[in-house]
Amino acid sequence: MDLIETREGTTSFLVPVQDDRAQFPPGSAPIFFNRRMHLNRDITILLLPLLEPSDYLDAMGATGIRGLRVANECGIPVTISDRDPVAIELITRNVERSGLPVTVVQRDVNALLSEQSFDAVDLDPFGTPAPFIDAGVKGTRRFLFVTATDTAPLCGAHLKAGIRRYNAFPMNTEYHSEVGLRILLGFVVRATARYDRGVEPVFCYAREHFFRLHTRLLRGTTAADDSLARLGFVHQCRKCPYREEERSMFPSTLTCPHCGERLQPIGPLWLGQLHSGNILANLQQRLTTTEPGSAKEITKLLDLCGGELPTSSHYDYHVLAKRLGCSPPNIAVVLNRICEAGYPATRTHFSGYGIKTEAPLPVILDAIGTRS
Repeated sequence: MDLIETREGTTSFLVPVQDDRAQFPPGSAPIFFNRRMHLNRDITILLLPLLEPSDYLDAMGATGIRGLRVANECGIPVTISDRDPVAIELITRNVERSGLPVTVVQRDVNALLSEQSFDAVDLDPFGTPAPFIDAGVKGTRRFLFVTATDTAPLCGAHLKAGIRRYNAFPMNTEYHSEVGLRILLGFVVRATARYDRGVEPVFCYAREHFFRLHTRLLRGTTAADDSLARLGFVHQCRKCPYREEERSMFPSTLTCPHCGERLQPIGPLWLGQLHSGNILANLQQRLTTTEPGSAKEITKLLDLCGGELPTSSHYDYHVLAKRLGCSPPNIAVVLNRICEAGYPATRTHFSGYGIKTEAPLPVILDAIGTRS
């Protein structure tokens, strides 16, 4: 296996040579490494010192880069596991050349987490994390991190796969990325509640081809019940942009007040906050003293997430403008008009054209289409 040295953050490591001519270069190598996930890893490195876990498991190590960076850049005791012996060979080599006190374990993650627990567990599989969530909850003492790259099933583009994997009904709407993230978080909440534990989102976001959860697990039936109480459905009209939220484990039958169409329930999904305001502020502060490779991108992401209203969906105002048959105004103009009408409105990290607001649909349409 041909290897090449690369660097991320302040950590250098070896990765297999990829075929850059391939449609998906990471898939051309015998061990998976995706350069495009550097922002995902940079945020983990920024976040962990704020959470101060006593130890950390990189549960699906591949090259071992995430665990190596945690050990090197955060100074946290790290275990890296993988079930692939070829990956373990490379992880071991990377650990030895780094000189870091990292434990390497060749084990299936479900088996490992049924026998051993860690203060922070990071699940970053290729594709869906669904088969590993239950073990992740059982093996996590405080912090569970999850990456999902199966965005099509979570967003409703592959409806049957989404239903099978996450026991939820997604829908391919213009706010599909938010649907996907909230269904994933809702799935984790339901899995966690089985063990009389609750979930507190620390920093959860959607980015390009993946969803990322950073959560704190809380013990006790009260915490579990409080988390379940934040689950529910977004009821979407199939004929018009109208939607409404319902906090419930089982959806009601609702009708669109504008066109009389029966609303389609999407979920169950998480209806609460996706971020901790204190954590976002502290992450922004840490960005001034550290220099991750994706600092500008992270700054923009944190600014947008910090300003988001806690609604469970957003409107793509370009889609609404097309529906109205008009040219879309500048997004700042639309937001200002909604605020002038007496309703708060913000941008969202989910989409450059996204607007979060609790304003009634006629107010939103008026802000987009009635004035030049």
